[in-house]
Amino acid sequence: MIIVAKIVNEKFLQIDGHKIRYLESGNSKNTLVLIHGLGASAERWNRVIPLFSDSFHVVVPDLIGFGYSDKPTIDYTPDLFSEFLENFFIATGIERPNIVGSSLGGQISVEYASIHSQEIEKLVLVSPAGMMKQSTPALDAYIMAALYPNELSAKNAFELMEGSGKSVDANIVNGFVERMQLPNAKLAFMSTVLGLKYSKSIASKLKSISTPTLIIWGGNDPVIPINYADDFVSAIQDCRFYRMDGCGHTPYVEDPQTFAAKVLEFLNGI
Repeated sequence: MIIVAKIVNEKFLQIDGHKIRYLESGNSKNTLVLIHGLGASAERWNRVIPLFSDSFHVVVPDLIGFGYSDKPTIDYTPDLFSEFLENFFIATGIERPNIVGSSLGGQISVEYASIHSQEIEKLVLVSPAGMMKQSTPALDAYIMAALYPNELSAKNAFELMEGSGKSVDANIVNGFVERMQLPNAKLAFMSTVLGLKYSKSIASKLKSISTPTLIIWGGNDPVIPINYADDFVSAIQDCRFYRMDGCGHTPYVEDPQTFAAKVLEFLNGI
């Protein structure tokens, strides 16, 4: 059997004078946008991009302040990220995308969808932030790893976050350490943490989302525990839920095949 490697292109564009980096794969007329979480980058989705790009034009931005996008000295609030997403769609010419948002990316997707619900085809939220206001030991470890980035602290944080007991890919650990050592990376990270802490609850915004929505949550998520899932499922008008047992905060990293299968099933209306 001949295995054909999926081509993933790295691209850059300007938004409000800031350089923004994103990855792109697939040629479908249907677009799927993947939004990463706090302290992450487009690479966090590497294991599922090839699984989606047969069926979708996959676009994966580095959020402003993260990855290899610019990190200006500004206040990183949920409103800022929602506006960034709107401007990113305008700059890339993306219309009626399907959106998958993880953790912080999930909250950003909610903020955007609460205003632009009619402009989104379907929405997938993976362990979304926005309801939990107190920290957890796994989140504390992750914040410490961001402030003091080294292999040991990052490895400890990712092992706690995954909650599966499996060893963490060294590329994930090393990539995180490298990115957190970039200029202004720590500032953007902590500004985002504070912006989330002091932002209003997104509960009222969930009720305004009419986009068909799927919530996926790792059954063993130690970062944002699964008991927060009902807040989302009960508030969003057209919402279904899938629990990924044996997974922690990033099921698309821990079990990419199952994750992709469930997302494609939802997006394709099966």
